[in-house]
Amino acid sequence: AVLKSSSFPADEPSFFKMPSALFRFYAELNDFLPPEKRQFTFRHSFQGRVSIKDMIEAIGVPHTEVDLILVNGESVAFTYWVKDADVISVYPVFESLDITPLLCVRSAPLRETRFVVDTHLGRLAAYLRMLGFDTLYGNDTKDEELAMLSSRQKRILLTRDRGLLKRSLVTHGYCIRETSPRRQLVEVVHRFDLSDSIQSFRRCIRCNHLLQPVSKEIVAEYLPPSILAIHQEFQRCTSCGKVYWKGSHYERMQEFISRILAENGA
Repeated sequence: AVLKSSSFPADEPSFFKMPSALFRFYAELNDFLPPEKRQFTFRHSFQGRVSIKDMIEAIGVPHTEVDLILVNGESVAFTYWVKDADVISVYPVFESLDITPLLCVRSAPLRETRFVVDTHLGRLAAYLRMLGFDTLYGNDTKDEELAMLSSRQKRILLTRDRGLLKRSLVTHGYCIRETSPRRQLVEVVHRFDLSDSIQSFRRCIRCNHLLQPVSKEIVAEYLPPSILAIHQEFQRCTSCGKVYWKGSHYERMQEFISRILAENGA
């Protein structure tokens, strides 16, 4: 990616004209814009004192998608008050360029990659747990609670609801573009560069808690004889008690994970 800004063009006389700024959004941030504003510099008029965060979201881009904002060539925070004739360039996350010295929009990255997933992405939540990622999910969790969990527990909020990502409580989030759960998983692994962090089959897919090895004798009374006759190694969830073993489902899941990694170049 190349960091650049545009010059403010000559314009008509400013009599009775509202203040305005020039905006340019880069890369995937254009997904949130109407066609006529994608990949173009455009003017946005405003009234009164408006923060750059509020203005970016009024245009349609959730603040959680933004990693760098340049105003007249200088990096600014979300609290910057937009001025008439400002030239504003807005960038998403950079994957191949270290821009840490320029960042102003967030105080620091999250130390751990942990997720909270909204109610419409249940299959994605199960897939992330299968890969070993701490992922909260409830099929009846309200938007206010999702935002609160994301803020208080320092979790990345995954959703397809752009309005949810615009809540001020949410500092780390991502708008899922894909509709297929499998493609959503590929998207998240790529977006957060998770390939090297995968520790599959360490969490309960049902409730997200960690699994621990358990002896065959302890779980014998809960499993059919046909399973006990074939398998010797078992794991049990530390919370809900669900028992796991390496059956045919395990082999299918291993193949699934291998395909996900291959599609992410790992």
